[in-house]
Amino acid sequence: MSQLTYQERRGQIETYFDRTAVQAWARLTSDAPVGRVRASVRAGRERMRGMLLSWLPDDLRGLRVLDAGCGTGALAVEAAHRGADVLAIDLSPTLVGLARERQPSIRNGGSIDFRSGDMLAPELGAFDYVVGMDSVIHYETGDAVSVLAGLAQRTRVGLIFTYVPSSPGLEAFRALGKLFPRGDRSPAVVPMAQRWLQRRIDDDVRLQGWSRGRTDRVSSGFYTSQALELVKR
Repeated sequence: MSQLTYQERRGQIETYFDRTAVQAWARLTSDAPVGRVRASVRAGRERMRGMLLSWLPDDLRGLRVLDAGCGTGALAVEAAHRGADVLAIDLSPTLVGLARERQPSIRNGGSIDFRSGDMLAPELGAFDYVVGMDSVIHYETGDAVSVLAGLAQRTRVGLIFTYVPSSPGLEAFRALGKLFPRGDRSPAVVPMAQRWLQRRIDDDVRLQGWSRGRTDRVSSGFYTSQALELVKR
């Protein structure tokens, strides 16, 4: 059983990204100069976003894509340029507002509907593809798999997401961090052991019609993230 429910954790994340870290994330996701640590995170996120997009079809015309946890909208824009009708959702209304301000003219007949809210809301409808880049990294493994299973129930073709892979060093760093007050720091990232995550996915009855596909890792300084593809059979 997780120490925090999905609803409680979601509230913490919303508070952080909508109030505490807005300026930092606005700068990180722009081309403004940043320090060495944030530069490595920016480079890693750019590489990961490019890889996730490469796992989607080049031609997305006529397809509906959910960008779950869209942030400032970079992935949503690229998917829309391929012709997709993208619903891009994030917990932070402020980041979604920034995404709308940055949105360029979309090519190839694609579109973006930016919204703030819960990516599991049933009124969002069904999708051909769902992409969740770093959108479940703050949840315990069981909660994260439940989120993925909920999304899968409304996904027709493929679901792609990222998680932070567990390692002895990262677990030790996480344990040390618990000794200090968090203050306004970001919600703790929850590393996931690959075997345990895959077992939970395989055992979830809501995901029995899905197969694990491609997986790959991006490591860039202070950014390490693993991508995993789930494909509907």
